[in-house]
Amino acid sequence: MSGANNSSLTPKFFILNGVPGLEAAHIWISLPFCFMYVIAVLGNSGLIYLIGHEEALHRPMYYFLALLSLTDVTLCTTTVPKMLCIFWFNLKEIDFNACLAQMFFVHTLTGMESGVLMLMALDRYVAIRCPLRYSTILTNPVIAKAGLATFLRGVMLVIPFTFLTKRLPYCRGNFIPHTYCDHMSVAKVSCGNFKVNAIYGLLVALLIGGFDIFCISVSYTMILRAVVSLSSTDARQKAFSTCTSHLCAIAITYVPALFTIFTHRFGGQNIPHHAHIIIANLYLILPSTLNPIVYGVKTKQIQEGVIKLFFKEKDILAMK
Repeated sequence: MSGANNSSLTPKFFILNGVPGLEAAHIWISLPFCFMYVIAVLGNSGLIYLIGHEEALHRPMYYFLALLSLTDVTLCTTTVPKMLCIFWFNLKEIDFNACLAQMFFVHTLTGMESGVLMLMALDRYVAIRCPLRYSTILTNPVIAKAGLATFLRGVMLVIPFTFLTKRLPYCRGNFIPHTYCDHMSVAKVSCGNFKVNAIYGLLVALLIGGFDIFCISVSYTMILRAVVSLSSTDARQKAFSTCTSHLCAIAITYVPALFTIFTHRFGGQNIPHHAHIIIANLYLILPSTLNPIVYGVKTKQIQEGVIKLFFKEKDILAMK
């Protein structure tokens, strides 16, 4: 098929069908997602504000946490509002270019989230292995450069998704059985050969996720060796306790992510399609919802910062 024919078979818009097979339950499905989205926006925005305003939290660990919170709140905002419009108002249309833009941001930000978790693992290693040089190694310019490099990595690897998807002919219609524009969900609507999309998508998942998981594994192996070598039991417990929140965040992010990636490609017939869609949405919003809660519960400095900020605001109101 020629390029001219391909362009003539590009739809003006797609129809996002939501959760196929569960259309009657869309309102009920929307309620927990709406609740999680509100918690995600309030929790992550609160963390960013707290880290920005509390001088005691102006440390590399919390700067990385603020970057993770910014990534999380942006990521869930790219998908959840549109999903709620589908569920509540039956607004299923999405412009073709808007669909490509949503696809770009979803995959770039999921790559960014993975990268920030990897940077946080390296941060924990430096803090435990070189505590006296921690602030001199992870300076503000180093943190900014690491964050920018992580973002640019995602952008450079995800940009081809849009071109690979745009080149495909869409002669089977424009219905996408999903709540957002995922790369493979859009490619599978095409009547053309999307094998290149599938191979490149898996390659990107391995380059980003595989590399980050490898770095996290190496970091925690070295952390474990460093902690075991400490002579004091209290020192070992304190060192381990600084990692628990991060380990929870890793589990919350990677378990649904890996499930989504591999079942999409290898388990298509064994798992109901509506289960794929629900888990794919949980994969995007669950980390955003739970990360602020996990760090708030597990991190003493954040708890103290919240209490201090609360009483400061209370004192200001009392003075007025």
